[in-house]
Amino acid sequence: MDLIDEVIGWGLVPRVIVADAGYGQITAFRHGLAERGLDFVVAVRSDESAHPHDAVPTTPTWSGNGRKPAARYRAKASSLRDLAAAAGRASYRRVTWRTGSKGPMRSRFRVQSVRPAGVATRRHARSQAAGPTGWDGVLPTVTLLTEWPTGAQAPTEYWLSSLGEEVALRRLVRLAKMRWRIEHDYREMKHGLGLDHFEGRTWRGWHHHATLVTAAHAFLTLRRLDPKAPAPA
Repeated sequence: MDLIDEVIGWGLVPRVIVADAGYGQITAFRHGLAERGLDFVVAVRSDESAHPHDAVPTTPTWSGNGRKPAARYRAKASSLRDLAAAAGRASYRRVTWRTGSKGPMRSRFRVQSVRPAGVATRRHARSQAAGPTGWDGVLPTVTLLTEWPTGAQAPTEYWLSSLGEEVALRRLVRLAKMRWRIEHDYREMKHGLGLDHFEGRTWRGWHHHATLVTAAHAFLTLRRLDPKAPAPA
């Protein structure tokens, strides 16, 4: 989160944070983004546990002896894989999110609200509880986006997002698939602009080299976005 905080300190507040499962799977990372008021669309593994959005915690009747029972979900949390597949393939909608080198890129997607479970999530929800009664046992909801390609036996990709279900499905998909742009830019900087050509031995030299490569990449990006720029041959 330090890099994100540094960027915010520069006045460059990100619009939406996207990340692969290496970050998205970390509960503290998602909570940190939410606490900073940053929207996110992050990939997660299919075995991440969650409750359906309409699941309600209950509190057993207190017998009058011992500690009062706490509110909790009586049904065991399910995996995202099971929650995504429960609605069936027919509930998934076809979306085209961009045009690739081989034509339009399409697949089938679905959004639903879920309540992520797990020890870290419960501890965070309890720590955020306010009021004299404390935590009521309700876990916060997030949007689950899943992809079920034609021909696949089950959903194959999973993302959690702070953006609600009212957000257009195509926009959610475009954000979830945004990592291709990151990989493309890195490949262009590495092979086309010489990011990996540095052979110095000092931090200052590397910093200067990386800065020049970044500036060159920014210039090329602006040229591509310029509607008056001549089309490449």
